Amino acid sequence: MSRITLFVDVLLPLPVPGYFTYRVPFELNERVAEGQRVVVQFGKKKIYTALIRKIHENPPQNYQAKYILSVLDAKPIVNKIQFRFWDWIASYYMCNTGEVMNVALPSALKLASESKIIINPEFDGDYSNFNEKEFLVAEALFNREKLTITEVSEIAGQKKIIPLIKTLIEKNIVLVEEEIVNAFKPKIETYVRLTSAYKDNEDNLREAFDELSKRAFKQLQLLMSFINFTQNTPDTPEIKRSQLLKSIDASAVQLNALIKKGVFETYTKVSSRLEYHESSSSVKNIILNEHQTKALNEINKAFTEKDVVLFHGITSSGKTEIYIKLIEEVIAKGKQVLYLLPEIALTTQIINRLRKYFGNKIGVYHSKYNKHERVEIWNNVLNSDSSNKAERSSYRIILGPRSAMFLPFNNLGLVIVDEEHDTSYKQFDPAPRYNARDSAIYLAGMHKAKTVLGSATPSIESYYNANIEKYALVNLKLRFGGIQMPEILIADIKQESRRKTMRSHFSSFLLNHVEEALKNKEQVILFQNRRGFSLRLECEACNWMPECKNCDVTLIYHKQNNQLRCHYCGYSTRIPEKCPSCGSTKILMRGFGTEKVEEELAIIFPESRIVRMDLDTTRSKFAYQRIINDFEDRKIDVLVGTQMVTKGLDFDNVSVVGILNADNMINFPDLRSFERSFQLMAQVSGRAGRKKKRGKVIIQTYNPSHPVIRFVIDNDYVSMFNNQLIERRNFKYPPFTRLIQIKLKHKDYNVLNKAASEFAALLREKLGKRVLGPEYPMVSRIKNLFIKTVLIKIEKEVSISSVKCEILKRVEMFYKNKDFKSIRILIDVDPQ
Repeated sequence: MSRITLFVDVLLPLPVPGYFTYRVPFELNERVAEGQRVVVQFGKKKIYTALIRKIHENPPQNYQAKYILSVLDAKPIVNKIQFRFWDWIASYYMCNTGEVMNVALPSALKLASESKIIINPEFDGDYSNFNEKEFLVAEALFNREKLTITEVSEIAGQKKIIPLIKTLIEKNIVLVEEEIVNAFKPKIETYVRLTSAYKDNEDNLREAFDELSKRAFKQLQLLMSFINFTQNTPDTPEIKRSQLLKSIDASAVQLNALIKKGVFETYTKVSSRLEYHESSSSVKNIILNEHQTKALNEINKAFTEKDVVLFHGITSSGKTEIYIKLIEEVIAKGKQVLYLLPEIALTTQIINRLRKYFGNKIGVYHSKYNKHERVEIWNNVLNSDSSNKAERSSYRIILGPRSAMFLPFNNLGLVIVDEEHDTSYKQFDPAPRYNARDSAIYLAGMHKAKTVLGSATPSIESYYNANIEKYALVNLKLRFGGIQMPEILIADIKQESRRKTMRSHFSSFLLNHVEEALKNKEQVILFQNRRGFSLRLECEACNWMPECKNCDVTLIYHKQNNQLRCHYCGYSTRIPEKCPSCGSTKILMRGFGTEKVEEELAIIFPESRIVRMDLDTTRSKFAYQRIINDFEDRKIDVLVGTQMVTKGLDFDNVSVVGILNADNMINFPDLRSFERSFQLMAQVSGRAGRKKKRGKVIIQTYNPSHPVIRFVIDNDYVSMFNNQLIERRNFKYPPFTRLIQIKLKHKDYNVLNKAASEFAALLREKLGKRVLGPEYPMVSRIKNLFIKTVLIKIEKEVSISSVKCEILKRVEMFYKNKDFKSIRILIDVDPQ
């Protein structure tokens, strides 16, 4: 055993700056390595999982180092590239590396201590001064020794339990202790196999068959079922206990009888929670057309000069087939591929297409998997070894949304960012507020890998970077199979309202096309970018509207739950029977969401099968998959949805797409509203007529001559880009500047006003006119915290690193004022 005194710098999953130094006990010297998890005490009582960043022999100068308590891993679970990547994200997006670790690691790999209460050994057992709840808790402790905070809450029958626990501590009845909780538990399965007496002895096995056929027919069936299942795996003749019993609907009694007779034996082993699929086709079977082949060759040629290629291919042009060809080339070299998608809904459809060609080599990682499954995928990627190409369970390709970027890749060769323009790639809260597209490009650079950014409607920043030759640009301007782009038609709501031909929120023009499609056994997609039933309720007499008690927003009516609900904090309340302001019973619904569209369509088309896809209907793990599969199998006639339905989904029987309210998107007060409106309308339009006849898109609007709508009709991305570029240059917005948005939050309106003004003044001392604000955002109070924002515009030629340093200095100076200690400051680099 080494007697050298070692120290480790560890990273904690907390919003605190820097690393912390701990001492390694002599007996653990040989077990520690960079990237391993260790258990450490932080503060007086709390215990956390930390990651070893560095091992050295230098004791800290300003404090006495505590010992690490234990080492959790036999080998590292995080590699050096990941640490460097986390450091870069923390630096660029102005947060702490611990916050990045907290987002990056699966929750089951982060141990935290759980507070439990125990009986104080000095308690004398006198219950005379106890009230009823104190007595119940003390009695439960004598029976169970320890109770969690949640258990105390249940026993006492109250949610706010801390005051009760505080009283028990003050009376010397209980003590609080911290107990480490390990969240990840391997899945243990019971397997069945023949005992050695029967496995290698056919005579004994024959005798068993004869004996069972006379008196125990069900046991005979069980033995025969085992033989049938295992005859194709002679090297490992075993079967899961549950699978064997289910095969003939047998009970545990029959299996136990065979175990007692010495025919079977059972044992347990760790089993994977992940599904594995065999490939059913070869990539060689994909025949690219002339235009796809040209695009693929251009991408490969561009990779010789540039690390990033912007692949601008119109909807239904066959970009996925080109991705598959690129992936095959990369994994043939023993490298890994990261395929990023903006929405979990997209992974459902894409994974089926990729598994057809890559089988077990591809894995999916996203938040709908439970915490144990996410750890297993993490370990699979961690242990993925390019030298072991025959390994059945080794993932070479990972498909997923932005969180998949944090997996422990060791040999990335290609990163694909599909629908690269999508705002879902941006993390808003909590920190780190990173953009997965930009971060993935940096990650690929660390691995010396190539990046493809794919989109039919690229972000203005990416297209600008391609124009100035920072990225290579490859275009694919024709749809696969010679299918025409959809015909885009306008329904003028103003005219239809004047003629009184509107039916609820649907124009007669739209309904006629929907009716025709349904008669022809074709499918329809309707897009409304608001969920819920009604966007607000309003009193006809006094214009009163119900508002959230925690946020400065009106409540949205959800008919399914018959509730008014806030989409910011989750607050909900019942529908008022009369106006609380004037007493009127005439409360009207204003605006409409997907829930209302679904209900009213069912009245208009009662024979049709109408389904909604939005956040409310896709909360469960397989909800996306169920809806998409049903739509593909034509079990659904009309799919109503929010922007989930706009993103890259491929359905071959959709002939009509309806955009129910284009004006809400276009008129949204944001610098990117024109760009995003074009992207959303062009993307949802691309769902129509992808395989058969030319599709139709109906856009309902009050302003048919709006430039954005004309660009969509003409499918003219370049004109939209040039139009927006002029405005961005004139008003000094990206891509000609960089933005940093700083939010200040506080529960007191007056304190916030004073603090925000002082903070902006501090920034202007160094940054001058680059600082805009402070101003209230559109929603100026969320979860009882008032908000003010400061926006900083930084010219491209100015060092953004030096500006960030100045901001951090000013934040430090700001917090020296004791009056502002309670102000929360949130920094967002490159806000979306």
